[in-house]
Amino acid sequence: MRIASMLSSATEIVYALGLQDHLVGISHECDYPPEALRLPRLSRSRFDPAGLTSGEIDAEVRRCMVDYGSVYEIDVGALRRVRPDVILTQAVCEVCAVPTGSVNDAVAELSHPATVVSLDAHTLEQILATLRQVADAVGEPARGDEAVARLTARLDRVREAVANRPRPRTLALEWLDPPFAPGHWVPEMVTIAGGDNLMGTAGSHSLEIPWSQAEGLEPDRLLLVPCGYAMDRARQDADQARDRLRQLAAPAIDAGRAAVGDSAYFSRSGPRVVEGIEALAAWLHPDAGLTAPPGRILESWLG
Repeated sequence: MRIASMLSSATEIVYALGLQDHLVGISHECDYPPEALRLPRLSRSRFDPAGLTSGEIDAEVRRCMVDYGSVYEIDVGALRRVRPDVILTQAVCEVCAVPTGSVNDAVAELSHPATVVSLDAHTLEQILATLRQVADAVGEPARGDEAVARLTARLDRVREAVANRPRPRTLALEWLDPPFAPGHWVPEMVTIAGGDNLMGTAGSHSLEIPWSQAEGLEPDRLLLVPCGYAMDRARQDADQARDRLRQLAAPAIDAGRAAVGDSAYFSRSGPRVVEGIEALAAWLHPDAGLTAPPGRILESWLG
């Protein structure tokens, strides 16, 4: 069984299931785990985000959606060369990864049959279901059950550790220029980790908001996880929006209760969201006996 992945979280799912020997190609965005980076890239962005500000990236994304209907394009020649039996894609967000429609168009140009599997998770439960979905698609259902059981046990440990504790009022933002309130599974992550999520609805799309809409919430905690950004770029974005953020949450910032996060643990619909929840819980409840996973997942931002 030859698997091609058109999104970062799908690549991580393949590895979590122990199916990496079947992976023959990855998307332009896939960056984890490091062993996957040797594989052919099967897609590309329609613009180069290097050196652009968040506002400029937002403008380019909007332009590409108007001009092309998608931010990304598939390298059909590369896809033809790796001859996948199964192609993993998504229809959750056309901005975040190659959408299912583009993959279906590319498959129509191939000379061999390939099954398109769309991983369309909007909630944490649905993320776990996609592990089973991939395992079923390649005829290895037991691998999906085992992986979900491991991740569920870790989530249960977090829930138990934060149960009956005061829930810090937490303002999370998924983009800063323009600001976006979190959607999909991120509000759930805050809740499971023991926080009271102040903006954004679980299972719904992330929502662009005016800065004024977040004023007056008086959060105990400020969580900044710009979608698609690793830690250093997230910190840079927070620094650039410092004045606006201080208007929203100066007491939390001054008390050392603001943090920036690597979006790979928050925005991706893959197994590492569990590590994101564990890190969040350790940050929200430092006296709960929880240990944050290793790596740069969440770091304090002093504003």
